[in-house]
Amino acid sequence: MINLICFIIVMIGGINWLSIGLVQFDFIAGIFGSQAHVVSRIIYVLVGFACIYLIYWAIATKGKIEFRREKFKKEKEEPQ
Repeated sequence: MINLICFIIVMIGGINWLSIGLVQFDFIAGIFGSQAHVVSRIIYVLVGFACIYLIYWAIATKGKIEFRREKFKKEKEEPQ
């Protein structure tokens, strides 16, 4: 579950950087007032930590990045 949350956070950060590059607008700073606002800085830090975690996860699993739920897998395999 933490993997999926980190992935979503990094995707939000990527979309924010895309908007900065294309139209020079920072969505996070636009929503919260400025880049110096406390909430904006917390979001930037969360994006950074999520990215570092995903890099660690990719190295630890040797590139086998999967999002699967064991509970769902077990329920799917059991005959009804």
